[in-house]
Amino acid sequence: MVHRCHDEAMSDSDDVREPATPPASTAAKPSRGVDLDRWVRRGVWVLVVLVAVVVVYLLSAAFFPRWWAQRIGDQAQGGLTAGTLWGLFYGFVFSVVPLLVLFQVRRKFLSWKGRAAVAVLALVLAAPNWLTLSIVVGSSKAAHAGERILDVEAPGFRTGTLLGVLGGAVVACCISGAVILLRRRKLEVRRLKADLKARDARDRDADSNPAPPSDPQP
Repeated sequence: MVHRCHDEAMSDSDDVREPATPPASTAAKPSRGVDLDRWVRRGVWVLVVLVAVVVVYLLSAAFFPRWWAQRIGDQAQGGLTAGTLWGLFYGFVFSVVPLLVLFQVRRKFLSWKGRAAVAVLALVLAAPNWLTLSIVVGSSKAAHAGERILDVEAPGFRTGTLLGVLGGAVVACCISGAVILLRRRKLEVRRLKADLKARDARDRDADSNPAPPSDPQP
């Protein structure tokens, strides 16, 4: 009887000392409302960005083609040779530089944000060619007005731009390929030097610690 009372007292004290742990099913879980609010905010931001892009595109299509054609016409002054040379210049320079910048996205040390920034920078650097393309393929009134301006004041500009873009793309690819090849050869030479150095170290260790002569067989 005494032992039973003692055991009951011990069990009661254990119940007091050790608080009951909640079951695993009642553990704190992230609220679905928080995730829903986050996705709603992201959707709103995406919608705002899309609307802003559409507005900027419409404003650009109504203004920049005519403005760009006027700038080129002022430079070419109605000459076929001048128009062609200016087209070659803009097409070549503003395709080589953006492509060389775009090829930098392969850098391993860049994060995805860095790669996105490099891609945006390359697109911005190619703005003159994008403006010419908006005149060639555009269907707005500004694009048609730009075509008429280029036909009169800068003949040959669009053809020169096309040739410059093709030549610039070829040159940019050749430069990037040469850089990649030279880097690979540099790494290969470095590896061969490391292997030669390790072999020389093994030879010096073998010369300084010659193997003991084997005992002759009786």
